Amino acid sequence: MDHSQAPVLDALAAYRRRGDVPFTPPGHKQARGADPRVREVLGEAVFHSDVLAMSGLDDRRSSHGVLAQAQRLMADAVHADQAFFSTCGSSLSVKSAMLAVAGPHEKLIVGRDAHKSVVSGLVLSGVRPIWVAPQWDPELHLAHPPTPECFEAAFAEHPDARGALVTSPTPYGTCADLRAIAEVCHRHGRPLIVDEAWGAHLPFHPDLPLWGMDAGADVCVTSVHKMGAGLEQGSVFHQQGDLVDPDVLKSREDLLGTTSPSVLIYAGLDGWRRQMVQRGQSLLDAAIKLAAETAERIGDIDGLHVNGPEFVGPDRAHDRDPLQVVIDLAGLGTSGYRAADWLREHHHINMHLADHRRISAQFTFADDAETAETLVTALRDLVGHASELADAPRARIPSPRQMRLELVHLPRDAFFGRTRQVPANQAVGEIAAEMLTPYPPGIPVVLPGERITGPVLDYLRSGVRAGMVIPDAADPSLDSVRIMIAK
Repeated sequence: MDHSQAPVLDALAAYRRRGDVPFTPPGHKQARGADPRVREVLGEAVFHSDVLAMSGLDDRRSSHGVLAQAQRLMADAVHADQAFFSTCGSSLSVKSAMLAVAGPHEKLIVGRDAHKSVVSGLVLSGVRPIWVAPQWDPELHLAHPPTPECFEAAFAEHPDARGALVTSPTPYGTCADLRAIAEVCHRHGRPLIVDEAWGAHLPFHPDLPLWGMDAGADVCVTSVHKMGAGLEQGSVFHQQGDLVDPDVLKSREDLLGTTSPSVLIYAGLDGWRRQMVQRGQSLLDAAIKLAAETAERIGDIDGLHVNGPEFVGPDRAHDRDPLQVVIDLAGLGTSGYRAADWLREHHHINMHLADHRRISAQFTFADDAETAETLVTALRDLVGHASELADAPRARIPSPRQMRLELVHLPRDAFFGRTRQVPANQAVGEIAAEMLTPYPPGIPVVLPGERITGPVLDYLRSGVRAGMVIPDAADPSLDSVRIMIAK
């Protein structure tokens, strides 16, 4: 296919050249109605490119096939049979994929390190999750993706499961053995969904971890706004093979998605695909080199350690993305929460992740020597002020065994059932009716339908005191918790 084309961008340019006069939404009518103070901040171009997909970018019948052609080009670029654009982020895309594989009360094998959007999909669908445990590093207190053997054991116990879902890469950049997991699924005649939100860049460089479509997965979900150059909420889900019907997949997206998609986001996806096909390998060459050099410089700073090789190996991850530079602060005696806040306040740097002992810097091909130098300088200054940060409150981390909670009710039943808010000290032993999710990375510690235990509640409450953020709790302070009321 001719990847010099960018159908969405070309159609937008033609729309503006024609000077079309819209008597349709959006109501700002090509910026004319937008408040000048808004236009001053956002710029005119945002409004000029904010048009309807139908009766705007294309005619009312979509007879020019603008979006369809852009999606065909994307599929070709990443070795998929089909690609579908989403302007509602991968949170919607992964739900669409789940609903295309399993229905209410059917089983889906899922890695327990799944993002909260997967749990939301379970709540909406009524699908019964069969959890497989991630690989837990008891020294670093970090979860890596589950192994193929875990999925094999789950299928052996639940042969009626409709498919499997794995998250890879994780927000820390660690990756599953996707080829082997796909082979497990396919031996059982079942599809594999990969939540590859952090892996949109992987198809475009041979030195990066294996991309899900190349590994044989049936559906892959990517967030182009994360590791690519798309706009926020720009997501693509990809399909191949005959285990997931693309028409069903599209119908599930249509059920959940917006009827007012953002052409701006479509344009970002379309343009990024062209950029990566034409220049992706050279751009990622530079990014990988820069990340490695920067990681080495950070590792030379007293008190800082860059995680890398210890993330990969037996009982850990299968591979890792070198563009996620994860910095362990245990040598400084402070928490990632406090360090991230200090870096933002004093150096105007926003870190990707912060947890009880780590911060991480996400590199993309947009970074350069200047941004890398800014990061290294700020981290040196952080170390220089370590004594001011050393009294950070500590999160009390349970053992891997204690982190595993019993699923008593379906997430859907618990979420939509009768509930009440109780003081935290009364919640132990009760069934959760809400997600409790440290964010980022957005992996729920407690799900609706799980029995709350003392060690897990203590971890979350001590984490909040240490700086952990739990935005989906009805009471983010966790002084109280929402629980199910028995029928």
